[in-house]
Amino acid sequence: MAQSLEDMAEELTCSICLGLFTTPVTIPCGHNFCYSCMDLTWENTTAYSCPQCRCGFLEKPELRKNTLLSNLVSQLVKAKGEAPTEGKEEEEPELEVREKQKIEVVMCDSCRKTEASKTCLTCMASFCQEHLQPHIDSPAFLDHQLSQPLGDLKERKCAEHNKLIDHYCQNHSTCICCYCALAHKQCQTFSLQEGKRQKEMHYIDLLRSLNQKLEKVTSTMEEVQCEQTKMLDITKKKKDLVEEEFQEIKALIDEERNKAMEKVQEEEKKMSQKFSHTQSVLKKKKKEYQQLKRKVQNLLEEQDDLQFLKQATKVNDTLSKDPFKPKTEFDDKLMQNIYKKAVCLKDAIKSNIGQLDETSEWKSPKKMAGAESVAETEESCKFKPPPLMKFHEEKQRKAHKPKVHSPAADPGGAPPHAKPRKPPQALQTAPIVPDNRDQLLTYATKLTVNHNSVHRKVVVSDGFTKLHVSESFQNYHDHPQRFVSCSQALCYQGFKGGTHYWEVSKDGGNFSGIGIAYQSIARSGVESRLGRNKVSWCIEWCNGKLQAWHNDKETDLTSPNTNKFGVLLNYDGGMVSFFCIGKKFSKIYSFRAQFTEPVYAAFWLFSSPTTMTLSPLS
Repeated sequence: MAQSLEDMAEELTCSICLGLFTTPVTIPCGHNFCYSCMDLTWENTTAYSCPQCRCGFLEKPELRKNTLLSNLVSQLVKAKGEAPTEGKEEEEPELEVREKQKIEVVMCDSCRKTEASKTCLTCMASFCQEHLQPHIDSPAFLDHQLSQPLGDLKERKCAEHNKLIDHYCQNHSTCICCYCALAHKQCQTFSLQEGKRQKEMHYIDLLRSLNQKLEKVTSTMEEVQCEQTKMLDITKKKKDLVEEEFQEIKALIDEERNKAMEKVQEEEKKMSQKFSHTQSVLKKKKKEYQQLKRKVQNLLEEQDDLQFLKQATKVNDTLSKDPFKPKTEFDDKLMQNIYKKAVCLKDAIKSNIGQLDETSEWKSPKKMAGAESVAETEESCKFKPPPLMKFHEEKQRKAHKPKVHSPAADPGGAPPHAKPRKPPQALQTAPIVPDNRDQLLTYATKLTVNHNSVHRKVVVSDGFTKLHVSESFQNYHDHPQRFVSCSQALCYQGFKGGTHYWEVSKDGGNFSGIGIAYQSIARSGVESRLGRNKVSWCIEWCNGKLQAWHNDKETDLTSPNTNKFGVLLNYDGGMVSFFCIGKKFSKIYSFRAQFTEPVYAAFWLFSSPTTMTLSPLS
């Protein structure tokens, strides 16, 4: 019985405070803890996880009392004869009873006037010294058992047989009388003295076990304190390193800003000098005109004819050229280049920040030169980002790199020494639809998936170019761009003009779709599904059947025998086309639309076997 009681105590012990449960609660992973322990553990954190199995939760679970465990703890405490631990309200009455027992006076049951000196457990009565004398003198009372005065004789009688309780049944953990012992023949019974001795041995062992656990919990607390100190040291060093990196980023940005502002100020100074020179020339002209004006006025005031004519010969009435304002303008090309450089730097920073998930890790190229990149996982692509200025220079180079168009690839384009390209209005009436894949590759565009838009059941990998559906929700941070209802995703890159082409490989699954959408597409509800609104266009596979969808209208299509598809967006021409890329090249379907917002590549993956990959294009 003692061993089972010990096992029960182990099962009802909180793994945080190492004591019996106090208001036990159960969290979603199935483990149990004290309410106060869990409340303290999750008090100053936003990452909620089980302290025992480290299972993470998206939101803070509601802590509800486990009534069954609470009742078991109460029964265990009662069986062990311990006082309740949940409050002092239950301890105080017991203390009062003990105090009353200490001051209670036992009176003689014979005379009821004198304080009793002994209690006879055979007669079940208390006697004063006078009435106790027969028990001392008479041989008839020699076998009677005498004890110190007891005031609880009624409690020492068996309620059923009205006999003295003088035995202890170990099997049922109860005190019994001699008649009760007949019903406990199969049980192991002892006298009260022997039962007390065995119980004392049990509790001595329990006390020894408690002392060992106290030592263990003390040493564990010291280890936790040591780990906490180490953690604080590490976080301090990490803060210093992060601060240094951001200071360096700030210095690089400040340097670029100062260079740009210096160029603008130089142009401003040059223009100011030109304006100052023009002002001085105009002032000289004004002074010349004022002097001539005064001479003419004085001449006209002369009344004598002879003097008038003499003075008139001295006045030079030949006017110089009219005032001239030279054309003075800023160097538009220089100003535009400075502005574009600032915009490209901003876009580089935004793109770099957007691609870094909160769980992404990398090894710094400056502090860990030569170290290998961290391996990619299904949950997030952990990569080694390029330096900020190098990223900026690469984006500048790509932004200013002219596109090469072949005559066949672009009806609106022009070969060398030919007539110029058609204006956008002409493109709208004659959309670009190449005849082969080589012509499509002329407009190849590199895309990456926007991790902030990905649904929680969609896993991104391979440098933000591969998507597949997981059976469980991913631990992504909340973001206003994230899809909530449909397992969809958008790309980072948005297009406000021009012609762009990309390819998608689709493997497995019978439910998926590819297309384009505005950033304003809903993120929750039925209207967030691709093609079920006015702001998205897509082709969709539904259990082997291929359809085109836009504005909640469907068009049945013939499904090609391939797993690779091309998408051509002619923004200015108002058209998006889907192509079959395989042994046979063919167009699947085209949408015509007048685009009014930036357009983003979009994906829908419903069934878990489905995998979509943005194919690299050269």
